[in-house]
Amino acid sequence: MLRSALLAASRSPQVRTVVEKFPPTHAIVERFVAGEQLDQAVSATDELIATGRKVTLDHLGEDTKDAEQAAGTAEAYEHLLTALKDTGLAADAEVSVKLSAVGQFLPADGEKIALENARRICAAAADAGTTVTLDMEDHTTTDSTLSIARELRADFPWLGVVLQAYLRRTEADCRDLAGAGSRVRICKGAYKEPESVAFQGKHDVDLAYVRALKVLMNGEGYPMVASHDPNMIKIAGQLAEWHGRSRDSFEYQMLFGIRPEEQLRLAEAGNTMRVYLPYGEEWYGYFMRRLAERPANLVFFLRAMATRG
Repeated sequence: MLRSALLAASRSPQVRTVVEKFPPTHAIVERFVAGEQLDQAVSATDELIATGRKVTLDHLGEDTKDAEQAAGTAEAYEHLLTALKDTGLAADAEVSVKLSAVGQFLPADGEKIALENARRICAAAADAGTTVTLDMEDHTTTDSTLSIARELRADFPWLGVVLQAYLRRTEADCRDLAGAGSRVRICKGAYKEPESVAFQGKHDVDLAYVRALKVLMNGEGYPMVASHDPNMIKIAGQLAEWHGRSRDSFEYQMLFGIRPEEQLRLAEAGNTMRVYLPYGEEWYGYFMRRLAERPANLVFFLRAMATRG
């Protein structure tokens, strides 16, 4: 119930106004978001890379209202990728893109607009010498996102996609996407989904995650293991070993601000460890989903509210 309430709050303009005006909010958000400006994102990226970690950057901006705003988001990614190229960070930093932010949900030609904007971003990434991963949102977007990904992969075969283990379809999607050169980020899933399309209990989701991992590790692609769960991290390492995978044939991924000590441990052990680093002015929805995912984050936030004066 708490998770559902927080996810509902992430879509509420009224709650957003209260949270954004609450003085300690920005200090707390800094745990999960690199900042609102490009230079802050580049600086945070530089600091993470200096510790042996890699980065994938997400320019926050999910509530796209029109084609002009969608194009503006694509342009922001182009500026980001130029900055990564100019600072010499592109070799260790890629970008993650939500297609909704570049027009996918627009009522008129949304998919076409999203494809065109995503193509612009991929071209900028290719010029910078790095890659792009398409984020996945709720289950209603899965077919559309995978269709756009197939189009883009004709020109950018290195394009990554995200699959969410709690969706009942994901094991089959992993089989479809486990071919040579395919980059797949597997996460558990952060959206409230109906039982008809998604596993509900933690145990069932964990089992689904392991099944997806088995398919990806046994395939010819490049699995990206997005999890903070110690058991999943351990199982991923065991599966990679059993399938004879070298440490550069897959990677671990974690969110900025979550388990940084474990991130460093994995990197220092010789693994590829990539940090998902969001930035931008539209941080509210992302922040609320992080609270929904981890009760400890909510406790931290509520304690700050209780002691604000």
